Amino acid sequence: MKNYRILPVLACFALPVAVVAGDSDGADLEIVHRIKQEAFEGSQVMDHLFFLTDVNGPRLSGSPGYLSAARWAAKTMDDWGLKNSNLEAWGEFGRGWSLSRYEAHLIEPTYAPLGGVPLAWSGATKGPVTAGLVYAPLFERWEQYKTSSLQELEKTVAEYIEKNRGKLKGKMVLLHAERKFDSPTKPASHRLEADELSDLSDAPEPYAVPRYTWPDWTIPEDPVKRREFYASAPLFIRADWWDREYEVRNQLSQFFHEEGPVAVLVTDNRGQGSLVFAEEVGSAWKPGAPVPPPSVVLAPEAYSRLVRLVQRDVPVKLQMNLQASFHDDDLQGYNVVAEIPGHDKKNELVMLGGHLDSWHAGTGATDNAAGCAVAMEAVRILKTLDLDMDRTVRLALWGGEEQGLLGSRGYVSRHFGDPITMELKPEHATLSGYFNLDNGTGKIRGVHLQENDMMRPIFESWFAPFKDLGATTITIRNTGGTDHLSFNDVGLPGFQFIQDPLDYGSRTHHSNLDVYDHVIPADLMQASAIMAYIVYQAATREEMLPRKPLPQPLGN
Repeated sequence: MKNYRILPVLACFALPVAVVAGDSDGADLEIVHRIKQEAFEGSQVMDHLFFLTDVNGPRLSGSPGYLSAARWAAKTMDDWGLKNSNLEAWGEFGRGWSLSRYEAHLIEPTYAPLGGVPLAWSGATKGPVTAGLVYAPLFERWEQYKTSSLQELEKTVAEYIEKNRGKLKGKMVLLHAERKFDSPTKPASHRLEADELSDLSDAPEPYAVPRYTWPDWTIPEDPVKRREFYASAPLFIRADWWDREYEVRNQLSQFFHEEGPVAVLVTDNRGQGSLVFAEEVGSAWKPGAPVPPPSVVLAPEAYSRLVRLVQRDVPVKLQMNLQASFHDDDLQGYNVVAEIPGHDKKNELVMLGGHLDSWHAGTGATDNAAGCAVAMEAVRILKTLDLDMDRTVRLALWGGEEQGLLGSRGYVSRHFGDPITMELKPEHATLSGYFNLDNGTGKIRGVHLQENDMMRPIFESWFAPFKDLGATTITIRNTGGTDHLSFNDVGLPGFQFIQDPLDYGSRTHHSNLDVYDHVIPADLMQASAIMAYIVYQAATREEMLPRKPLPQPLGN
């Protein structure tokens, strides 16, 4: 195991002094009233959502839809009078992809339309194609698709390629095992109850956090230890795991490219009732990665019917027309940034945002146009009220979040520091904090402290005026999966709000139901008011927000 060490460069930057919340963190009820009035009576948050979703459509990273939405957001905030509103490149992303047509039909033994969604960065068919089916599942049991470790996946893919070589040409391949359905036992949507919020406010049971070295690390084989690994591993180690999984997927894509199946069909583990969850196949957005064959995720009921037909040796024919395009004229990835300049401390920053990119089955409304619309509405409120703020408020709408927090990681590396070496940039000393929203349409119920005990009394004071709107819970716990992690990994205060789950995890997250109709206006209005006030308080607070000790570098 490699030794940890602090690089000498860290001594060049003084950290802000940690302070305990006092009178300076008390609620300014006049400002609260003005913000609520504008957020509720003059709300434009659903207008922002409409343009991001219904007008611009899905915003897959690197796609024309993403760039169109990003340009709209930048121009809109420029029209409001924000400064430096622009698309800022964060590094090379790769090829964009867009879908222009999809249809699939069961032709024999009888006709039926086949509902589904092509996976992102899928190859296209040469017009309408008709072919038979072959059942060649990667895993024999459905649960193995979600419980296998990376090492198990690598072994399984190698065995699959050897077993199926020469058997798939000219066929449509059923790649997943048949899924068995359980009757629903829980409501599809719910708000957090008092007991759930109480449990969330309790600290988790302590456990020994694994130690990591870079780049020498492995994912534990034991499922329990593996869950602990995912909960505690630094972002860039998880990102390296994503890269390794993409490499395994690309091996399968390359095999199919050489083997020549007409299409590959899969399903998912959550959907039923024609609900379809669709993400990507391989990593064909990366230059040099193989382009997969036409790949479609079917509604589970339709997929299971096809499996049963093939297993009973019934002759089956399908017809498919999938038209998609790759876009490689600009391989850069972009974030949207805009500012309200501060006054006395204008060189210090308070940031807020959410990720702008989405998947393509719906229009990315709950994931995460809702968070972007709230962040935009928060800065619109602050600008409209012309509130006097000492620090500069900077909004960021991130690209590439769905591929591994790429936009925020690139931004943090360029502006603040390297999470592997912990070599920090001068701007690192200027950021007070970052506030993120990315858990669907549900109203804000509190905030995760990310183990920053010093922030507890500050957030308790800031949330106090919103108790009657349901925002009460301050938890020491970490939460992951979104862009505040990029800030945490270089020792900057980054926070994600607690939100009511509603049907985010059960129905809308990455699905064809992730559309405008599943967003609740009142929840976004409440969230806009809270985010605007918290940003205002951070921008006017006498001291910068307290920080935890810097993470130790994992490099040599």
